[in-house]
Amino acid sequence: MLKITEDFIRQVSDKAKASPRKRANYNFHKIDSELLQRMLNAAEPGTYIQPHKHEDPDKTEVFIILKGSVVVIEFDEDGNIIDHFVLDAALRMGMAVEIPPRKWHSFIALKPGSVLYEVKDGPYDRDADKKFAAWAPAESSRSAALEFNEKVLAKLNIKTFKEARA
Repeated sequence: MLKITEDFIRQVSDKAKASPRKRANYNFHKIDSELLQRMLNAAEPGTYIQPHKHEDPDKTEVFIILKGSVVVIEFDEDGNIIDHFVLDAALRMGMAVEIPPRKWHSFIALKPGSVLYEVKDGPYDRDADKKFAAWAPAESSRSAALEFNEKVLAKLNIKTFKEARA
């Protein structure tokens, strides 16, 4: 039996805080070829997940909030926001979201210590898992990536953690 405790969540979250990318995963699946990928996905404000979609092969992805708050965003083919959903564990607002195959999406951590339980169809193949959006900055473009996140949050009228505390 795999047990997800507050202490375990904190350990994964601490790894995200210490990571230059401000995020960390803990995989419950043991090998990439498993047909169901399950993981904790810890993310801090300031991390960036380049918008992407899962196709060829098509994969469904589910995010369930365990701690903190994130906004999950869906985009159209041109990078326009077409939907979003705030997942917030403390407020018990949105609790989970399912992303169908072939939908451009990303998420932005809104609070420190945010942790999602993620479930995705497998198997995992690094070269075919994600198709990244050409209209969004690459993860390696740190300043452009963070600017992209700020613009998305502004369009959604969502205050960042820093702004909410000010």
